[in-house]
Amino acid sequence: MREAPTWRIPFGVLALCVALGLYGMAVATWIAPLIQRWPALLQTPVYIVLGVVWLLPLKRFLIWMETGRWG
Repeated sequence: MREAPTWRIPFGVLALCVALGLYGMAVATWIAPLIQRWPALLQTPVYIVLGVVWLLPLKRFLIWMETGRWG
């Protein structure tokens, strides 16, 4: 027997979309202007790190969405 979906899943998806949008805008408006004059070989690792760092809290957030617990 399956449990009925809770409010956490749609709320979590919306919150994730909003948070990623805000994070992307923050990177584009604050970080990008600081490093735009750097050589591409120096910019690349910065953007790789910034592209991966948002994944760090994602596991705990997805666990919360499914179970209601943070870990």
